Amino acid sequence: MPPQPPSFQPRPFRPASWAGGPHVQTLLARAFRSDDGPPYRRERLDTPDNDFLDLDWMPEPAPGAPVALVLHGLEGSARRRYVRNVCTGLHARGVWPVALNFRACSGEPNRRPRMYHSGATGDVAHVLEVLRDRHPGRSMGAMGVSLGGNILLKLLGERGEEGRELLQAAAVLSVPYDLDAGCRLLEAGGMGSFYSWYFLRSLKSKVRAKAEVLEAHLDLRQVENAPTLRQFDDLATAPLHGFESAEEYYRLCSSSRFLDAVRVPTLLVHSLDDPFLPRDAIPRARMDANPWLQPLVTERGGHVGFMEGPPWSPRFWADEEITRFLSDTLRAEVRQDVSSSSEPGGGR
Repeated sequence: MPPQPPSFQPRPFRPASWAGGPHVQTLLARAFRSDDGPPYRRERLDTPDNDFLDLDWMPEPAPGAPVALVLHGLEGSARRRYVRNVCTGLHARGVWPVALNFRACSGEPNRRPRMYHSGATGDVAHVLEVLRDRHPGRSMGAMGVSLGGNILLKLLGERGEEGRELLQAAAVLSVPYDLDAGCRLLEAGGMGSFYSWYFLRSLKSKVRAKAEVLEAHLDLRQVENAPTLRQFDDLATAPLHGFESAEEYYRLCSSSRFLDAVRVPTLLVHSLDDPFLPRDAIPRARMDANPWLQPLVTERGGHVGFMEGPPWSPRFWADEEITRFLSDTLRAEVRQDVSSSSEPGGGR
């Protein structure tokens, strides 16, 4: 039986009273999430262009368990607490999680004169195809956080009906659906300047670490002096990945333009007070028009925050609901497959 549009019943979000503002939710969630959980096992996967991707696997919870690929955000990695928290939640629910480290994000510079970006769907597609070939017959899901969610939605939109050959369920959290609008918000000053500084510091350090590989492709002095994310994207991200400018990169890679074509049951979790995207840039009409998408849009929650409960025992609503959605949907696919194979003539 093919996948059906989502009909998930979420638990209401009750924001923590002590973490009311978007920046408090965004920043404290980084510190308050636990990094406990099963250990990772690292696997290096070769890419078709003679580079590599590092995958971090948790132990298989049970033979034949559904598999879920987890994608981190800008300048994150599989080691980030928000990734580990989701992987641990999936594992506890009987799903086998594997987290992808985008190129240059696993702690070691990649080989090629490129890195990763918000529209780089090729690496994710390659990993999903490898997983599908290795584990035929298993239900397969994916979850993306922020930039990782943008990539996942873009990939599903590019594939359309064929997306169901890769995945039976997907979920995304705090996606920057309009890259230009998000960048403008970060350029507006205030806390946006702090977030921009944080990301720029990390991005520039990776350029410095790959200077010998990149010097023939970039003006490294200009990149080092770029004062904003937009200028960094104009001077580094765009030329390294085949875009004429940051403007073209943002226009072609914003996931909002791909939502209409998604044909995989997908949960979209977002907050109206997300400090990385203006609320008028959230593509509500496109979300609501596609029955394969189930948007959960809250008034509060910040960016990858969504904290509930007391400060001594916080809960992370988005993490819990996403892991519940994926596990319920993927295990339902397993039950349908078993039911179909047990019918007269099934499995032949």
